[in-house]
Amino acid sequence: MSDDSFIREVNEEIRQEQARAIWDRFGPMLIGAAVLVVLGTAAWVGYDYWRTQTANASGDRFSQALSLANAGKNDEAIAALEALEADGYGAYPLLARMRAATVLVDKGDFDGAVKQFDEVAADGSIPGSIRDMARLRAALILVDHGTQADVASRVEALTAETNPLRHSAREALALVAWKEGRFADALTLFDQIAADSAAPRNNRERATLMSELIRSSGSAS
Repeated sequence: MSDDSFIREVNEEIRQEQARAIWDRFGPMLIGAAVLVVLGTAAWVGYDYWRTQTANASGDRFSQALSLANAGKNDEAIAALEALEADGYGAYPLLARMRAATVLVDKGDFDGAVKQFDEVAADGSIPGSIRDMARLRAALILVDHGTQADVASRVEALTAETNPLRHSAREALALVAWKEGRFADALTLFDQIAADSAAPRNNRERATLMSELIRSSGSAS
């Protein structure tokens, strides 16, 4: 055997001994880590599947409740929405809560609808944008079924320039002012909406129409 061959064999045995020593020391940990990765991946896949199935099931229940409401079966729709609010998944309990209040309006239960929207608006666990929407929905009901004070208490804060709901909030205040015969106040608000280029087109068109109606009647003079 040549010296080179002997040296290579010795080096190979040394490397094997080192590899065995490393494996004896770290092998169990490597196996454990691999098992954890596999288990973690399986758990995530299982959770993701459960989440998707549960969300789909809640979505189907919400759609069925909407179908009942659209068919005029208000009591059945409310029962379905309340059940979904109790045990639904994701955003569906909140959607069910809001939609149930709308169904109460369809039933003519305006006090109950306002109460439900007010409860959403007062719930600090709900995102602020949804709470503002609930305030606006309650105010719009109260335009016809409440007073200026009722409407203002819910949407006055929404009329700030930075609030995306300011146009609809101003419209609610303008409508209740017009209903109560405060035509100058109503005209000021309608003109403000009509002149705001950032307002949605429908809001501007309605505001322009109301402004023209008030001016032509001479009520604001």
